Amino acid sequence: MHSSAPGSGRLPRRVLGGLALAGVAACGGGSGTGPAVRVTIPPRTTMRVAADSLARAGLIRWKRLFRVYATLRKSDRGIKAGTYLLHRGASWNSMLDDLRGGKGLVHVVTIPEGFSLLQIEPLLVAKLGVPRDSMDAAARDTAVLHALDVPAPTLEGYLFPDTYIFGDGTTARAAVAVMVRRFEQVWKPEWTARLDTLHLSRNDVVTLASIVEKEARVPEERPVIAAVYLNRLRRGVLLQADPTVQFALGRHAARIYYKDLEVESPYNTYKHKGLPPGPIASPGRPSIEAALYPASVPYEFFVAFPDGHHEFNVDLAGHERAKLAARKAWDSVDAARRVDSARATAPNAAATPRPRP
Repeated sequence: MHSSAPGSGRLPRRVLGGLALAGVAACGGGSGTGPAVRVTIPPRTTMRVAADSLARAGLIRWKRLFRVYATLRKSDRGIKAGTYLLHRGASWNSMLDDLRGGKGLVHVVTIPEGFSLLQIEPLLVAKLGVPRDSMDAAARDTAVLHALDVPAPTLEGYLFPDTYIFGDGTTARAAVAVMVRRFEQVWKPEWTARLDTLHLSRNDVVTLASIVEKEARVPEERPVIAAVYLNRLRRGVLLQADPTVQFALGRHAARIYYKDLEVESPYNTYKHKGLPPGPIASPGRPSIEAALYPASVPYEFFVAFPDGHHEFNVDLAGHERAKLAARKAWDSVDAARRVDSARATAPNAAATPRPRP
């Protein structure tokens, strides 16, 4: 009998080593000019796991040969975890150098629609490892504010919500520049032409869009909410937008109380007529479009219900009735939360064994 039966699938290590070296020779020695691919290497990973990740991303074809080559090259240890942007067609040499040296490391940052600077800044600080004060300074860059014609003291609203890939070592100023550039890319020339029709500035539209973003839970309601605020602006009455009060308070509240309406701030639209000085969050494209192209409706009032929908009205009497119904709905939700909280903190009697008689 032969010791190496056909189909056994096991080759001597020296043969695998030769194949690995041949494979590398076939792959070339360049850094790769193919498309960039994002691949994540988990913390404390092994070369086996790293090779699996590279194969799934289409960066290598022969996982086992790659592992053997890494071992022969003494590059199978010291891999740095993280998300990399690597190029297809790169040699195994360059890939191993990147993984061991942390070259090509990137930071993926997703900014959700409706995030404010108070939420965006800590996220960037944590992801990029930049100082908080440099992040604050970048968000207050007067040159950028002037270029965008923003009268507010910060770039609130102009760091466009999207998913960004930042290279390792990206500064706060560079990250902010990328996000502002993304805003400029999204803003369409026809939107600028639309401003004259609305008799609003771009900052006005972004500000209104940010309020719509914070108010809307049902996407179809965005243009209607924008129309309500524009109707109130035309009449010269207070906007009375709850999200502006939350912004003035510096915190999110699921429910605004009468005492909150007394906060003194130019952003409090219960006290100051017109739009606030600037945006209160970063609006997404749908909210910007809603502000530019509002629904043609006569509504001037709306009230939010716990399930996220709003009830719209044309007069104060109808609005008061809707407010009463909404208040009852919110009170029911609050009561249910209190019951759930009490149950969660109460001792579990069923889990305590009773003494036998």
